[in-house]
Amino acid sequence: MDVHKSGFVNIIGLPNTGKSTLLNSLVGEKISIITCKPQTTRHRILGIINEHNFQIIFSDTPGIITPVYPMQKIMMQYVKKSLEDADIILLMTEVGKLRNFPMFFNEIKKINVPIIILINKIDKIKMKYYNNILHDSVNYWKKLFPNSEILPISAIKKTNQDFLMKKIISLLSEHPPYYPKELFSNKSERFFVNEIIREKIFCLYKQEIPYSVEIDTILFKEKKNSIYISSYIYVERDSQKLILIGKNRNSLKKLKFLSIKSIELFLKKKIELEFYVKVSPKWRYNYKKLKFFGY
Repeated sequence: MDVHKSGFVNIIGLPNTGKSTLLNSLVGEKISIITCKPQTTRHRILGIINEHNFQIIFSDTPGIITPVYPMQKIMMQYVKKSLEDADIILLMTEVGKLRNFPMFFNEIKKINVPIIILINKIDKIKMKYYNNILHDSVNYWKKLFPNSEILPISAIKKTNQDFLMKKIISLLSEHPPYYPKELFSNKSERFFVNEIIREKIFCLYKQEIPYSVEIDTILFKEKKNSIYISSYIYVERDSQKLILIGKNRNSLKKLKFLSIKSIELFLKKKIELEFYVKVSPKWRYNYKKLKFFGY
């Protein structure tokens, strides 16, 4: 009888280092939204890989920051929790960017689990600088985490991804699956609809708008050949509502069009989508509202 392995592999790191790109690439599904802007990921999202002899539960987390307001404080609590229940930690960094974050890095050093330092975005290094930049990055992280394994990768190009998977499987403990084998995430379809809409807002709007937005899908009704979805888009100010809707509702129409395309691709069904834009003043600072939004 085959030995079955299972474990929680938690991905942590600074904002915009490629954590969500890596998770999506490893799991083979678009679990986490990806944009070029920092602090896109707000929740802790599990992506599950199932094979007959192992189950790996990957966890994507918000980028490590110094929190300013309540929503960010909750986001950092997700990161701290991921340090507590990890069987393996993947610490994502970006090649050439030598940054320290003492508060979290000191916590990581106290943890008695394998830590793999992933130096991401090696595909962006110009060839004539490749060896020097990579050498400096490896040495920097080796000094900070002398007992950790270091692996240069490109999450977007999947460079060294097979090697990473083999290493993770070798470090897993013998254990039955934690989740049913048919699951690929712990999140609901409504959650992914919300995230897809929010991703499109990050792509279409600038400055503060994406960070002031939250989505609440109030209706998710499966019909014979389609799914009817009704979602509220919350912003903090009336001026943001006007920007989100746009002149003659053109901006909202574009957001709806792009959202439908991506939701249909994800759910593999025809989608009917309705938006309602509402103002919820300072919701990021209000713990009651944050709880309502699932934080």
